[in-house]
Amino acid sequence: MVEPRAAVTAFLETHRESLVEQAHDLLAVDTQNPPGETASLAGSLETTLSALGLDTERIVADPAKPNLLATLPGESDRTLLYNGHLDTVPFDEETWTHDPLGERDGDRLYGRGATDMKGAVAAMVLAVRAFAETETTPPVTLQFAFVSDEETGGEAGLPTLLANRDLAADGCVIGETTCEQGRHSVTVADRGSIWLTLTATGTAAHGSRPMLGENAIDRLYDAVERIRTEFRTDRLDLDAALDPIVEESVEYYAPRLGESAARELFTYPTVNLGTIEGGESINSVPQSARARVDIRLAPAVDTERILARIRECVDGCTGITIEEVSWSVGTYEPVDSPLVKAVAETAEDVTGERIYRRSATGGGDAKTLRNAGIPTVEFGLGTDTVHAADEYTTVEALAGNAAVYAALPFAFASA
Repeated sequence: MVEPRAAVTAFLETHRESLVEQAHDLLAVDTQNPPGETASLAGSLETTLSALGLDTERIVADPAKPNLLATLPGESDRTLLYNGHLDTVPFDEETWTHDPLGERDGDRLYGRGATDMKGAVAAMVLAVRAFAETETTPPVTLQFAFVSDEETGGEAGLPTLLANRDLAADGCVIGETTCEQGRHSVTVADRGSIWLTLTATGTAAHGSRPMLGENAIDRLYDAVERIRTEFRTDRLDLDAALDPIVEESVEYYAPRLGESAARELFTYPTVNLGTIEGGESINSVPQSARARVDIRLAPAVDTERILARIRECVDGCTGITIEEVSWSVGTYEPVDSPLVKAVAETAEDVTGERIYRRSATGGGDAKTLRNAGIPTVEFGLGTDTVHAADEYTTVEALAGNAAVYAALPFAFASA
């Protein structure tokens, strides 16, 4: 009798071409967001997964943007959730030299979403096919959440799924690409954010006599510089559990950013002036202005406390008010958690290379799932072409993802 893991592995090795075909089929469906219409693709996946014997269900707020939940019962009621989004960012076909709706060229598969993240979705489908078609019961229950509206952070996607279903998963892996310049990683953390809309008022005057007015843009820029000065040099108070994540994150990003900049990224706030607008003409002193500022913080930092200090800082700036504010707290999984260990060790076995356990520089669905109480990481092999023209993945990356996703239930069951 063939050992269960060996049977699954053998299936993957003999179905590499069908994996590429599956990925190509996903790319052929245009799901650019906006408008982000994924109903056709979700329907195709539902047909495939139902035929494999999975229980499938659609959770819908917007009929054009459904979410698909599929379940394959395992030997235990512990549940491992796989998450992938079906929408993609838009593309300008004129900037592409390959078909943005799928074109294979040797070892490369081109198309919008090839590496973000239809390639990973195809690998997840092949992984569950390996269990179903070899009649291998997975050691834990497998659940697949293929969602819409991720690229624009819309409410029709994962938020709708979580609001309408109790996902009691014991762990989740999201198929986002987590490799860069040949380095592989599992993303175990994300950063918090504070988004501010600042408004400034001044006194209008003729541009030839600016001393008779108060320039609102100058006031606004001075306020942003004050925020930068007071907070960019304020070292963050981090949990000790973050120390190994920070160190591996610095190692991971240092080749691209430099070690000093990489360390500052996770030990100090970052402040970015994203937009600024104001004034009516070149020859007048502007009476009003507005800016949007993006502040990022390391995982688990007390965002409310930082925001309170920012408000105090802004209160000291003449003519400046905070018009809008939104914020989130960064989240993380401890590096010694069963999920992190299972994903990192499985990925190392498959790739034969080091897998960094690092933080993302931003945040996305992983943060949403962690805040819902589901331990979550991101892992995906791919390329550095996310959101770029001529985005592509490789046959090797597709096969590697399928191997990791198929082996993961065994590692997670024993972690």
